[in-house]
Amino acid sequence: MTVESPRPSPPIILGLWPIAGITTIGVTLQDAKSTIDTAIEAGITWFDTAFSYGYDGESDRLLGERIRSERERFHVIGKVGQRWDANRSRIVDASPATLTDDASTSLDRIGIEQFDYLMLHSPDPRVPLEMSAQAMHELKLKGICRAVGVCNVTVAQYRMFDQVLRDLGSQCEAIQCPLNLLQQDNLQDLVPMCAADGCAVDVYWTLMKGLLAGRISRDHVFAAGDSRPGYAIFQGDARERAHRLLDALAQIARQAGMTIAQLSIGWAVSQPGVRAALVGARRAEQIRETASSAMLGEDLLQAINHAVVSTRTP
Repeated sequence: MTVESPRPSPPIILGLWPIAGITTIGVTLQDAKSTIDTAIEAGITWFDTAFSYGYDGESDRLLGERIRSERERFHVIGKVGQRWDANRSRIVDASPATLTDDASTSLDRIGIEQFDYLMLHSPDPRVPLEMSAQAMHELKLKGICRAVGVCNVTVAQYRMFDQVLRDLGSQCEAIQCPLNLLQQDNLQDLVPMCAADGCAVDVYWTLMKGLLAGRISRDHVFAAGDSRPGYAIFQGDARERAHRLLDALAQIARQAGMTIAQLSIGWAVSQPGVRAALVGARRAEQIRETASSAMLGEDLLQAINHAVVSTRTP
């Protein structure tokens, strides 16, 4: 395999969910601050937060402490439509009043006047999606954000959200959806559709909760309270398939002089229609490694794709 120099990279976006400390075991305030500082030192200028990232807006507040004094350097993506109830259960609430209140609260926590992108965190089965889309459009008109988008949607939901905005003279300007070497379904319809519409696609779970970083062994025992064992990808045959792929990726990574994490993220951001990868981190060394991920040359992509196909069955 010929190792090619990576093509210029699109943004790597630091996703702030891990430092909120809800499902991340053992995260500390110093870890969180150091992770953001290290991301900036590594050249990251895009950050992804949400009203629900933390029981009391922890990710908003931590981000704001670091960037509000030099706001013009950074891009901030916010999300509204999910929140925590009195019992600390996460609920979906995409009613117009809640979207408006939570967007304003999130801005106040960060200490900035406007989001670059404001995303509907997820459709609310109790609220017509058309109503939520119109509310997001009105937030843009009020100057709460420069652009609006939506996360966690099916093709049909994206099309409906976008059509409402187009009827109002705008469009859906970005989506967030899962994409990784083990979960590629969105490459079939959603990503190409958005690309054709001129809608940016930012992908998450590129490392599938750390599994595709290559540091979780077959016999790894997760700490009590870690949510990852509940995901199907960490169980049974799916878990074994992932480790067969990781074995193959380890060889490719060694030849390319990269880590498995860099290879996994590089594959995701190399897919046509993808603008950027949302990459989470709870410690400085994690984002220091992944911040250097870049688009991959064709030889590397072919080697990775061959590994994916060849490891699907024993």
